[in-house]
Amino acid sequence: MLTIIPDKKEFVLEVHHRLSEVYGSQIKYFHDLDPLSELVSSLLSHRTKNRDSGLAFTNLKNLFGSWENVRDAPTDTVQAAIKPCTWPEQKAPRLQQVLSLIPQHNGVLSLDFLTDMDVTAARKWLEELPGVGPKTSAAVMSFSSLRAKALPVDSHHFRVAVRLGIINAKIGEAKANRVLENLLPPEFTAQEVYDNHQVMMRHGQKVCFHFKPACTDCVLLDVCPTGENTLSQQSILL
Repeated sequence: MLTIIPDKKEFVLEVHHRLSEVYGSQIKYFHDLDPLSELVSSLLSHRTKNRDSGLAFTNLKNLFGSWENVRDAPTDTVQAAIKPCTWPEQKAPRLQQVLSLIPQHNGVLSLDFLTDMDVTAARKWLEELPGVGPKTSAAVMSFSSLRAKALPVDSHHFRVAVRLGIINAKIGEAKANRVLENLLPPEFTAQEVYDNHQVMMRHGQKVCFHFKPACTDCVLLDVCPTGENTLSQQSILL
């Protein structure tokens, strides 16, 4: 029988603990980039497979050698370098625009100054840059060498949260970022917040697929309204 924990924060914590038993905790960070490099990486990754955005990032580093050179290069050259990405014709000028705006803060092309800012203020500053939304600002703060307390929400994370009934799909990924972060225990460390993103994302990648989720293999099936409904429909068809 389906048993949903009445308090949503308790439910989110229960989900976190169950998924952590499957996918682990104290998960190693997959990047150790400085904040500016992480921002570039995140901008390239929009609606792009990690393999392809990683190749585009490497192309930029190898071809230009510095972000200053990327900023100052002919746009068509930058576009050619990031061709593995989706929409390189849009991302190249946008990337150069962002790289041109950042030095207006303190005269240098660096985001190291974010270290001295409150996380909320730092994310607000980042989100004033063109093309930078809550997911990207959270990624920069969490994934980079800043290792700050911020929760990125990708499409896999979002899908799992919607199917569990934690959020409504109509909210959209951008607003879901803040909502899901606020449902985590305030005492969570930056590592635990990162772990939450990782276990939710991995569950979406490995079990809660976009098409034909593997509900019978799901550790959350007894608390998932979508999973129970899916299996009920399947049994009716049989």
